[in-house]
Amino acid sequence: MISSQVIQKTLEELRAITRIDLCVMDVDGKTVAATFPDDDMAAVDVREFVESMADSQVIQGYHFFKIYDNQMVEYVLVARGSSDDAYMIGRVAVSSIQNLIIAYKERFDKSNFIQNLILDNLLLVDVYNRAKKLHIAVEAKRVVLIIETKYEKDQSAMETLKNLFLGRVNDFITAIDEKNIILVRELEESDSYESVEKVSHMIVDMLNAEAMSQVRVAYGNIVHEIRDVSRSYKEAKMALDVGKIFYAEKTIIGYNNLGIGRLIYQLPLPLCEMFIKEVFGGKLPECLDDETLITINKFFDNSLNISETSRQLFLHRNTLVYRLEKIQKSTGLDVRVFEDALTFKIALMVTSYMEFLKNQG
Repeated sequence: MISSQVIQKTLEELRAITRIDLCVMDVDGKTVAATFPDDDMAAVDVREFVESMADSQVIQGYHFFKIYDNQMVEYVLVARGSSDDAYMIGRVAVSSIQNLIIAYKERFDKSNFIQNLILDNLLLVDVYNRAKKLHIAVEAKRVVLIIETKYEKDQSAMETLKNLFLGRVNDFITAIDEKNIILVRELEESDSYESVEKVSHMIVDMLNAEAMSQVRVAYGNIVHEIRDVSRSYKEAKMALDVGKIFYAEKTIIGYNNLGIGRLIYQLPLPLCEMFIKEVFGGKLPECLDDETLITINKFFDNSLNISETSRQLFLHRNTLVYRLEKIQKSTGLDVRVFEDALTFKIALMVTSYMEFLKNQG
């Protein structure tokens, strides 16, 4: 909590300006700081005032005020002087000390520091100074993971994650919006992206089992300095967006493994529209219904292998060939040929990206 020296200096400055004597006591009646002897005030009076419903009260000619921290009484301020002036200056002193408490907590609160760090709200010099004061290593191997929950304010998911990483004092869990939980994880020197993948799978499995939460996990690149944590966060956020657009079937996606989706995600909309017009005449052909798209994607997943695709889809080989030929007649692209298959795959991804942009707009 805020130091008694800081409170004492605040009271002395107010006393010098207003000539009103002030005293701050804890809830048990012990003096924390004062500008006058508190011999006349009994600890029992302070305790009774704390237990009362009043926020301010006059006791034996002194003005008593409650100072709160998160709706709990933290201190009692006593003002001595003429009635009206003592009351007014007492209220000013209460406001000043409560603001000091908030500022002190923010300054030394690790979660608040991590939030401001990943959002780039701190100057570089402040990053290093606050990390030092909070005893957070400046140079360490770290990675940022974003856990997107299905429901907003998923407290069960947050509690499960906190319990999961409870023993790791150098890991930080926080939230900056309604659906995303942020994990800043410190890694061992021997850890690699394979280790991050294992942690991601553990998170997905644990939340599915314990919290009954459907989640998607994205992570950024591994960084080695505290100042680069914000970059890893931005990369994880981009990976989350790219994953939802192009790899919807995946629950885990890493920035280092985005593939061609990374390139398409950075294309301007006019260029995308030009490409789709060139390939499909402006929009997806009507023949590309959900069933056909599932067939095509499975065909791509099996490296254009007709036999394996028909086996997995429980289709006769000739039925699959008929579907592929139907696509060729409609689009002019024979997906059995690598070059046409590549063009078709990219066109589908660009179409998904365009839909995403329109929904965002």
